[in-house]
Amino acid sequence: MIHTIQVHTAPEYTVTIGPGLLKECGPRLREAVPLCHMAVITDSTVGPLYLETVKASLLEAGYQVSTYVFPAGEAHKNFNTLSSILEFLAEAQLTRTDCVAALGGGVTGDMAGLAAALYLRGVKYVQLPTTLLSAVDSSVGGKTAIDLSAGKNLAGAFMQPSAVLCDTSCLGTLPPHVFADGAAEAIKTAVLSDGSLFHCMEDGGFRLLELAPVIAACVQYKAGVVERDEKERGERKLLNLGHTVGHAIEKCSDFAVPHGHAVAAGLAVMARASSRLGWMLEDGINARTAERICSTLACMKLPVSTEYPPEALAQAALSDKKRAGDSITLVVPRGIADCVLKTIPVSQLQSVIEAGWALE
Repeated sequence: MIHTIQVHTAPEYTVTIGPGLLKECGPRLREAVPLCHMAVITDSTVGPLYLETVKASLLEAGYQVSTYVFPAGEAHKNFNTLSSILEFLAEAQLTRTDCVAALGGGVTGDMAGLAAALYLRGVKYVQLPTTLLSAVDSSVGGKTAIDLSAGKNLAGAFMQPSAVLCDTSCLGTLPPHVFADGAAEAIKTAVLSDGSLFHCMEDGGFRLLELAPVIAACVQYKAGVVERDEKERGERKLLNLGHTVGHAIEKCSDFAVPHGHAVAAGLAVMARASSRLGWMLEDGINARTAERICSTLACMKLPVSTEYPPEALAQAALSDKKRAGDSITLVVPRGIADCVLKTIPVSQLQSVIEAGWALE
């Protein structure tokens, strides 16, 4: 079954979710992107798996195609890789009527999207996510960025894609730890958005054959948030649940801890902190919320703690994008489908992390 979701931003675009879409990407993209020169950007992990399939479909549909493969991994999400992609686009002689295609996971989507935003002051781009993380989260919403030595995603631009094609057939080839990375973002979205979705994850975990509806539910929720707050002035900040501590974990580990695993640990820390500091509504349907969140993460073999001490995490979080002067905005889970923004002085951040850092 094919799921389609309209994202009503400027420009508007369609997210299509289902099996076999990479083989059909050429004709499917023609509805959103007229025939042009398509520059496909991918990494050294995804390229050998899917690049030829995508290239063949695009050529058969009538596109001119150029391809660029960069080394896989968060360590390459930097200015050097961005510069190389921009030089490639120039050498390929792309014009403002042409398009960039991001084939891969979150790093590729960020790199290709930011390059598209910068090249000729903006050319179209499309997302072809191949990981669960990029499917449920990073391919939708238009955030593109690279990492700086000071922290994650500190240089970037808002750049909405012209289309997103999520081929669920790709997800069956993911190594378990990569699949779990995406599961962390899906669980985060369920905590934010939908008690029934969270209960499904809590009760039965993730079943590969039933992923399309889960992805569609996550995308539908994120699309609504992005439509109401595209540039992250308010509500969209909720999507950063678990990310302040998560990004700090990534930085402390020199990005050895993958993004989804770091977000899972960050979500667990914030859930426990909310409960222990009296911010959580621990009655009725929300009873034992922190425990339920941690248990659901653990079922996917995701971490619910971190070895990095609160002091180091608080220091690493000082470069977080959600900091404003001497304050920082945290996303606090009060219950399932009940999360709020809480601004605290930076001086209190370590004590908040300490409250949620230790296991029972």
